[in-house]
Amino acid sequence: MPEATALARRLAAGPTKGYALLKRALYASAGNSLDAQLDLERDLQREAGLSEDYREGVAAFMQKRKPVFKGK
Repeated sequence: MPEATALARRLAAGPTKGYALLKRALYASAGNSLDAQLDLERDLQREAGLSEDYREGVAAFMQKRKPVFKGK
């Protein structure tokens, strides 16, 4: 149980918006053609790149600190 709790905390502190976008891509992949999936992934990458979490991740990397993601 302690290991599961630690994993849950780590995931909750991570880039939850990015996780959600990844899940959308994965769920859609079973029914999409390659072209449709690539289009979806392009759109999701654009959405991710415009997010506050993306900016926070880049800023944290540049400042050599741990990021504080907000799911936005």
